[in-house]
Amino acid sequence: MNQLLAFVRKEFAHVFRDRKTLLLLFGLPIAQIVIFGFAMTNEIKNSSIVVVDYSRDPETIKITQRVEASMYFEIEKSLMSHAEIESAFREGKIKLALVFPSGFQKDLLHLHKTQVQIIADATDINTANALTGYLSNIIYDYRTELLGNNPVPMQIIPVVRMLYNPQLRGEHTFIPGIMAMVMLLVCVMMTAISIVREKETGTMEVLLVSPFKPIMVIISKFIPYLIISLVNITSILLLSYFVLGLPVKGSILLLYAESFLFIITALSLGLLISILAKSQQTAMFTSLMLTMLPTLLLSGFIFPVESMPLLLQWLSNVVPSRWFYIIVKSIMIKGAGFSAIWMETSILAGMTLFLLVISLRKFKIRLA
Repeated sequence: MNQLLAFVRKEFAHVFRDRKTLLLLFGLPIAQIVIFGFAMTNEIKNSSIVVVDYSRDPETIKITQRVEASMYFEIEKSLMSHAEIESAFREGKIKLALVFPSGFQKDLLHLHKTQVQIIADATDINTANALTGYLSNIIYDYRTELLGNNPVPMQIIPVVRMLYNPQLRGEHTFIPGIMAMVMLLVCVMMTAISIVREKETGTMEVLLVSPFKPIMVIISKFIPYLIISLVNITSILLLSYFVLGLPVKGSILLLYAESFLFIITALSLGLLISILAKSQQTAMFTSLMLTMLPTLLLSGFIFPVESMPLLLQWLSNVVPSRWFYIIVKSIMIKGAGFSAIWMETSILAGMTLFLLVISLRKFKIRLA
C-alpha cells in the first residue's frame, strides 16, 4: 500500500511540475465553459436598428420608446430616408429597420387599423427571424394594451420585408462562413506543418547553408497553398452558383482580391505557428485551436457577436475569419463595393502586416 501511495504522489508531482499539463487540465475546461456558455446562445441582444418615423405622433413615439427600452435593440438613428436605409444595410451598420407610415395615429384612431413596416437584413436568416419576432412581439404587446383601454378593436399589422434574401435560403449564411473556415483551416494548418516538417527531417539546415535566402524559403512555402486556396475558392463559387443557385451579386474581381488578402493573412498565421512549434503534432493542434473553434464561435458565422459578453466581443476582433465573413457576405449577397468593406479590409491588412513582421523577426532569430 505504501508503494502504491508513493507512485501516486510521484504522478501528482509530475502533473503539478508541468505547467502545460496544468493549463490543459484546469485552464481548458474553464475556458470552454466560459466560451461555450456565453457564445452558444440563439438569443440576440443589442442589435443595431433604425427607426424611420414619417408620422411622428404620440403613438409612434411610445412604440419607439418601448423598442429602445428592450434589451434586444439599440436604436442608431431615428430619422432616415429609404435611400439611407439601403445604404446602412449595405454597409452592415444595422440589422433591422422599423418604418412608421405617415398618419399612423390617425389611421389607428379612425380606421382602427394601421401598419408598420419591418425591414430585416436576411443574409443571416436566424438573426433576421429572431429580430423580426422580437419586434413583432413588442408591437403586439402594445396593441394588447390599447385593446384593454379601448372597447373598439384596433389592429397594428407588422409588414415584414426580408432584404437580400426574401426566400430565407440557408446558403446565404453558410457559404460565406464555409469559405472563411476552409480557407483559414487549410492555409494555417498546411503552412504550419510544412515548415515544421523541414525542421524535423533536418532539411531546414541544408536550406540554411545554401545560397537560397530565408525569405525565399517562406515564399516557396506560401505559393503552393496560395494557388490551392484560390482553386478552392473558385470551386466553392462554382458550386454555389450552378448547384445552389447563389450568384455573386458584387464584383468577382473584388471578391478574389479580398480572398487573396485573407489567404495571405492565414498563411502568415501558419508561418508564425510553424516558427514557434517544435513538432508537427504541436503545430497541428495549435492550428486547430486557433482556427476551427474561433471561426465557429467568435466569427459571427453561427452565433451573433452582438449577443456575446463584451470580453468575447473584444476577443472576436482578433479572429481574421470574422472580418472575411463580413466581406464575403457584403460582396456576394448584398452586392456591396469597396466603400462598404474598407474597414474590414484595413483590419485584415493590418493583421497580415503584424503577423508577417513578427514571423520574419522570429524566423531570423532562429536562423542565427
